Amino acid sequence: MTIDKHTLALISIVGSSLDVLGALYLAYDLLGGEHGPLRTLTRGVTYAALFGVGYGLALGPVFGLATAVTHGITLAWEYSRASRRGPKPGFWYDAAMCAIRGGGFAVGAAYLSGATFGAIFGALSTVGQILGYQVGIRPTIDYQPATRPRLTKRQFLAVVNRTVGYTIAGYVSAVTTHQRANALSVGLQAGLVIGVVTAIAGACTPFVEWFADHMPQKGMGVLGVGLILIGFSLQSVQYWLALLDVSVK
Repeated sequence: MTIDKHTLALISIVGSSLDVLGALYLAYDLLGGEHGPLRTLTRGVTYAALFGVGYGLALGPVFGLATAVTHGITLAWEYSRASRRGPKPGFWYDAAMCAIRGGGFAVGAAYLSGATFGAIFGALSTVGQILGYQVGIRPTIDYQPATRPRLTKRQFLAVVNRTVGYTIAGYVSAVTTHQRANALSVGLQAGLVIGVVTAIAGACTPFVEWFADHMPQKGMGVLGVGLILIGFSLQSVQYWLALLDVSVK
C-alpha cells in the first residue's frame, strides 16, 4: 500500500491549522470574549471550509487549499465589517480584498495549468471582481443574518455574473497560453465550478452570520477541544503510516 506524499503533507498542514484554531477558541476570554476577534475567526474558518471543500472536490486539494485561505481571510473581514454596520469601504479596500482572492485563484490555477495560466487567470479574476464591486456586486450584497439558508434574487444574479465572468477568464487564459484546443472546456469548467460553489456558499451565508453572532461562550470551548482533537489525529497520520510500514511516494 502506498500514499502520495503531497496528500500526506496536506493532511498534516490541515491538522496543524486545526490545532491552532482550537487553541484560539479555548483562549476565548484572553481574546476579548464576545467583543473580541473570535467572531471574525469563526467566519474565516467557516467560509474557508465552504469554499475550500467546494473548490477542492472539483479542482483538486491544492486549488481548494489556496482558495480556502484567501476566501476565509477576506470574507471574514468583509462580513465582520458588515455585521458592525461599518461605513462603506473605499476603492482601495475593495481592490485589496479582490486582489487577495485573485491571488488564491492564481496559485490554484498555476498548479493545475502552469504559472502563466495562473498569473493571467488571477489577474483577470482580480480585475473582474473590482469591476463587480463598483456596480454593487460584492459578497455582502443583501446582508441579513438568519437561522436558515437563503439566496435572494440579487445574489442569484451575482452568481450568474460570476459564472459568465470566470468562464471568459478561463477561456482567455487557455487561449493566451496556447491551449486553444480545449480552451472552451477549461473556461466552462472554471465558470461552472466557481458559480456553483459561490451559489452554495452564498445561500449558507445568512446562517453562518447568525451562527457567528450567537455562538455561546461555552460553545467556543467545546469547539476548541473538538478542533484540537481532530487536528492531533490528522497530524498523527504520518506517524501511523511509518509504524505500519506504509510507503509514501
